[in-house]
Formats: sequence, C-alpha cells, structure tokens
Amino acid sequence: MTASHRETRTRFYKKIQDFWYDLYGMEYALLDIKKESRETVERIQEASKRVHSIFVKTADLLRSLEDETLLELGYPEESLSYIRFKSIPQECIIGRFDFVVTEGGIKLLEFNSDTPTFLKELYHVNEKVCRYFRCPNPNEGLEVQLARELKRGLLSSWKSLQREGEPKIVFTSHRDHEEDHLTTRYLQQLSGVPSEYVALDQLQIRQDGLYTPNGERIDVLYRSTYPIEHLVDDQDPLTGEPVGQELMQMVVERKVAVLNPPSAFLLQSKGVQALIWGLHEEGSPYYTEEEHRWIERYFLPTYLDPETFVENGMTYVQKPAFGREGDTVKIMEATGHILLEDKKETYKQSLPVYQQFTPLPVSVITTDDGKKDASLMVGSFIINGVPGAIGIRAGNAITDNESYFLPVGLQEK
Repeated sequence: MTASHRETRTRFYKKIQDFWYDLYGMEYALLDIKKESRETVERIQEASKRVHSIFVKTADLLRSLEDETLLELGYPEESLSYIRFKSIPQECIIGRFDFVVTEGGIKLLEFNSDTPTFLKELYHVNEKVCRYFRCPNPNEGLEVQLARELKRGLLSSWKSLQREGEPKIVFTSHRDHEEDHLTTRYLQQLSGVPSEYVALDQLQIRQDGLYTPNGERIDVLYRSTYPIEHLVDDQDPLTGEPVGQELMQMVVERKVAVLNPPSAFLLQSKGVQALIWGLHEEGSPYYTEEEHRWIERYFLPTYLDPETFVENGMTYVQKPAFGREGDTVKIMEATGHILLEDKKETYKQSLPVYQQFTPLPVSVITTDDGKKDASLMVGSFIINGVPGAIGIRAGNAITDNESYFLPVGLQEK
C-alpha cells in the first residue's frame, strides 16, 4: 500500500482520543470496513441471545457439581468457593462471544465472559469509521446501553454488600498495558458514577477489606481486564503472601464486591462447552427440546479428550480451558499431526479441551502494507443478557493478539 494510505489511517485515528490504533509497534485498527447485511447482524444477535441463555441455565448446574467434577472442567482448586458464590442476580454484566459466521450458519468458538476486551473499538470507534466510509453503523446507539448496564451492575454489586452511605467504586488494571489501561478508563468514564482509578499494584489488602493507597476502603472493584485465573496465583512480591486468593476470599465474605461477578469466571472455562455438548449428546432432560436444537445449531462438538475426532478421522482444535488471544492453541489432524499452532505457550498448564475444527471465512483486507487475505472472527457482545455491539478480528487462522480490528458497517440495499 502506498505511504498515502498509512498517512491517511494515522491521521484519521490520531483524532480519536485515548485509542491504541497501533499495538506492540504494529498496525492494529484498519482503515477499512466490512459491510454486513442487516439480516446477518440480526442472525448474530439472535445467536448471542440463545447461546447466552444456555450458558446462564448451565451456571446453576455448575454451582451444584462436586469439587472433583469442577476440577475436571479446568477450574483452579483455589477458585472453587469463589465460583460457587452468587453475588448478584446477573451471571455476567459484559461478555463477548467469538463466532464463526458463514452463509451456512453461526458456530460458537468460545465465550469470553470474565474479562472481555474489544469494547472501545466496537462501542466507540466503529461509529467514527462508519461515518468515514459513509455507511450505517450496526452498533448505533449501543454505547448508551453499555453505560446503563455497567451502572446497573455497579449498583447491584453495591447493594449486595448491604452497607450504608455512598459506595467507594474503584476501576483497576495494569497501568503499563496500554490497551488494558485505556479500556478500563473508557469503561470508568462511561459508567457515569463517582469512582477512582487505582492501578492493580497499588491496591492494598488489609484484614477487613481492600483499600486504595489513600486508605479508603473499596466497596466495588471493577477489574475489566485482569483475569481470575491470573489472580489465583498472585503473590505479594515482598512477603510471598497469596494476595490474589485473599482478595477472592474477601469477595466470598462480602468484604468487597467485584465485577464481572464470580459467576462470569464460572462460565469462562471452555470445559463448560464440553459439559454442554456432553449433556446434549446424551439427550439430557436438563435442556428443553428447543435448547437442544440451539446447542446443535450453534455449538461445536467439544470434549475433554480428542478420542471422538481421532476415531472419526476429523481435524480438531486443542485449546486451553482458560486461555486468551489464541495463545497455546493447536489445530490438529486426527493422526496427531499439528497443522498449525500458536507460537506462545503461556497456558500450557491449563487443562486442554478439544473442539471440532471449523475454518474461519477469509476476506481481503486493506492494511498499511497493501491488500492481504485474512481470516475473520466475529466478536459479539452480550450485555446483561441483551445482545450488544459486534465487530471483527482479522488475522491468522488462529486468531491471536496480532490480529487487526476490522470495523463493520451495514450493507445498504
């Protein structure tokens, strides 16, 4: 691509305040647009609503399972009392489904229910790109919905503590990670409630609760990007104390409330998809006939071992129960031959799950270096059970943290 496209893209995105249009020194937000029909957008929203209802119904079942079964689904042992704790009526305030969307149908790859990113891109930036390309925005007006549900989730969490006075609400993230920090700041601003930002390493754990560096006791903590599976292993660098586990225990004892709530982490394990598929295959009466039809339609066969795929000569994907950004994912032939794998192995210790391989659709995208083919994965937000914004990550066959943000517009008839 000529230097002029690079210059135009930089000039356009520079005007958007606090946005990481380049990441890790590489192009991230494309000055390009993928147009989808209104019908496709409605299909994605319908899928999101139905799939979410299956997960929510499964949450009650998960909380009733024996410890041993939960461990088999990949949950860290230290998290068991945390994931059984139902702090607020909502199972998940902000979640994101990753879908493969083709003419033939929509299939769920995974549910990012605990700490989903991609928010500012779809709720704020997409609108500006649509305006640039003069086409309608499929996410129009949804930023208001996000703000409303975020506020509702914060107030619901505050009420769950049954305290007097005004709540001390704190938003937290790693300060030195640009995307996490700016996403958290965006949500803080959007929530419209009096709050403070405190970096993760500045939070102070005391016997009776969680505190800011100024000694104010925190009532509600919004950790929009810091995953519980990392928190479990967190230690105080000076004393070696398991501060992450102490914080989780404080949540269970209602000394502090966190968002997303504990139930969002309960739904984050990809082992849940194996449980859902297993119950579907055996025709379990736990799901209605209609729910079984939805599982058949939207879920991919997912198991805790690769046996079914090996015996049937099928290509499958091995992925960690708790993993992100394509890290530690492998696409395997039934013979065990690796067709493709992500070079990072951060989640090697996490329980692997095995899912039927379904190829991502490929489209031509415009980058600073010219036009290129990219695999497209659709992210679809679910905000307290209501379908939210959609958007596309474009990149390799395994969608990783080097993928591009490809804005979406509505195809006009």
